[in-house]
Amino acid sequence: MSHYYDLCCKHKGQVVTIYEKTGRVHTGRIVSVDHQHVYLEPVSRGVSGFHWGWGWGWRPFIFPVALAAIGGFALGASLFWI
Repeated sequence: MSHYYDLCCKHKGQVVTIYEKTGRVHTGRIVSVDHQHVYLEPVSRGVSGFHWGWGWGWRPFIFPVALAAIGGFALGASLFWI
């Protein structure tokens, strides 16, 4: 788990894809990391690449992913080749 904590801290502010052990996949910009969760701001793929996913009003929608659930990690740049 500390491997993913260090990896997430190193890539804070970057767009990543996180694969959970359960098969769920999350793509987003890392906005925060603590010792139990990585917090992502969702992004989605649009016609011109990625755009930020916004929630209600002017606040972005942020969601946690448990570090213990992470089974894989990819940087956002690789997503352009999918």
